[in-house]
Amino acid sequence: MFKLLKYVSIFIITACLLFACHAWAPTEFKRPPLKVEFASFVGEYPGIIAQEKGFFKAQGVDVELIYKQHTQLEQANFSAGKYDGITSSLGSFIILSATNPDIQGVIIIDESTGADAVVAQSQIKTVADLKGKKLGTNLGSFSEVFVTEMLKTANLTSDDVNLVKSEALEIPQRLKNNAIQAGHTWEPHLSEALKSGEHILFTSKQTPGLILDMIIFRSDTIRDRPEDIRAFVRGWLQASTYWEANVQEGNAIISKALKIPSNTLSLEGVHLTDLGENQKLFQSSNPNSIYKTAKIYGDFFIRSGNVTRIPELKGLFNSSFLNLAS
Repeated sequence: MFKLLKYVSIFIITACLLFACHAWAPTEFKRPPLKVEFASFVGEYPGIIAQEKGFFKAQGVDVELIYKQHTQLEQANFSAGKYDGITSSLGSFIILSATNPDIQGVIIIDESTGADAVVAQSQIKTVADLKGKKLGTNLGSFSEVFVTEMLKTANLTSDDVNLVKSEALEIPQRLKNNAIQAGHTWEPHLSEALKSGEHILFTSKQTPGLILDMIIFRSDTIRDRPEDIRAFVRGWLQASTYWEANVQEGNAIISKALKIPSNTLSLEGVHLTDLGENQKLFQSSNPNSIYKTAKIYGDFFIRSGNVTRIPELKGLFNSSFLNLAS
């Protein structure tokens, strides 16, 4: 009887110890997905392919992509800390950094080599014809710099036209309503404008190196989750390479995800930048470096009064994530 009680006691004590060990065993913490906003420019769509093909997960990071069409809303949500990262034109990034310096650009995802266009009503035959007319552009962003460069080709300045603040998606309808006579936009809004009888007046092919798109992250995310960002960059670059090699399949993936016609998707006029090109562009000694282009935007925005100062450019770009070794 005593032996039985002894064995029962040992069993109970052992069971309690095992339970206690299990209860106090450390549990693996699952990191939340990186939340990254992207907009409606074709150069920002490799993220969709990376998501749908599982490239992000294969590289070791969960990603939540948030699709927004309104630039100002995207930037406000990002600045408020709702998202970890955001796609942005270089010009818009410079503007955003003036009020939110705790952000850094980690990769250049594309260069617009013709995809950005100023479309105009039929009576506007040349850039010179814009004098005295209403020109739609997203003021205080890369768009304003782009149209200003266009006006220079006809010896015009922004004082010679009436700039009307407009998002890219608003351009087709505003042209149709004669609220503007020309405006800056891109696909799929460009095709919509052309179907209504407007025509292309000027494209980013005529401003090489000016329009670059990037992915920027908040400094706290960069500090706390560097390996996740590096994995994100690997997945993004993998998707860019995949799309260029499988254009039709890539278009079909994006078309289904965004519910837009596949015939409005084209890489024509868009150069997806690879790892090697990024590494060169992030070198300040490179005459075509991102620092040189960023200074063009910074100087313009200061002259135009959009900002009073911008942070030190060297602090705005972080090339460490272009070292893809995990």
